[in-house]
Amino acid sequence: MRTSVMAVCLLGLFFFVSQPLSVPSRQIVNDEAGASSNTVDDEQLKAPSVQNETQTAVHPNGTSQHLPQTIIIGVRKGGTRALIEMLSLHPGIAAAESEVHFFDWEDHFEKGLQWYVSQMPFSYPHQITVEKTPAYFTSSKVPERIYKMNPAIRLLLILRDPTERILSDYTQVFYNRLQKHKLYQPIETVLIKNGDISMDYKALNRSLYYIHMQNWLKYFPLSHIHVVDGDVLIKDPLPEMKRVEKFLNLSPQISATNFYFNQTKGFYCLRDRGRERCLHESKGRAHPQVASPILDKLYQFFREPNKKFFELIDRTFDWH
Repeated sequence: MRTSVMAVCLLGLFFFVSQPLSVPSRQIVNDEAGASSNTVDDEQLKAPSVQNETQTAVHPNGTSQHLPQTIIIGVRKGGTRALIEMLSLHPGIAAAESEVHFFDWEDHFEKGLQWYVSQMPFSYPHQITVEKTPAYFTSSKVPERIYKMNPAIRLLLILRDPTERILSDYTQVFYNRLQKHKLYQPIETVLIKNGDISMDYKALNRSLYYIHMQNWLKYFPLSHIHVVDGDVLIKDPLPEMKRVEKFLNLSPQISATNFYFNQTKGFYCLRDRGRERCLHESKGRAHPQVASPILDKLYQFFREPNKKFFELIDRTFDWH
């Protein structure tokens, strides 16, 4: 009897050893939530995507960093700094402190979405995270990149009279070169070439709003892009900010008490929980004097491009 039992055990051991080991065909990752076992190709791993975003640590006070739900996409010298400062008055907004340039600078974009998230402010669950980079609007590759990150994102675009924006653009470059003791060209030289408006001047191309807007509308419906009137914002900020609140589905928190007119600076400053602050001294600089015939050429030049832009967004502005 004992011999028979031993024989059966030896026979069972023989069959167990002789069976091939079961090896999974690919690595399977499991966690308590039940992770997906789908494979990802190399291109997907290299490209920034929402799927590649990793979780960030939650701060003890309950805040964390997130991809922005709203981006101020431009335009340069359109009033983006004023807009984000005024928007930050709302307790439901968490704004990035500096321009991130994630979607338009290749060295930043290649770092991926996790790096982008790390540039965002810590925010509470009820807050909307906002970043602003004015160069996004005029960069041809940015709309598609933002769409791939979040096709439902809300975009803010602040614009000014194209001629005024050009003069402001020139003024910024002029003072930058002056501070660095570099040579600068008179504005007439950069604006006019052989008696006509110079299409080589980059600042002029930034003011051809309809060209850039056409690119954005390839990816986003107009209902996802709110255009802020930059000329009105600096003269009477509250009505424009109430429209922004509505677009972002924010509760009406920004009020007239948040603004006061600074007679010395000549524009509105902000009042937030008893603390007063104005925009940087570089904002609101006087524009250079431009001869009337040249201004008339600019007004005439932009008449048709402005009309095309108004038709695109089904709205008009009080521009020259």
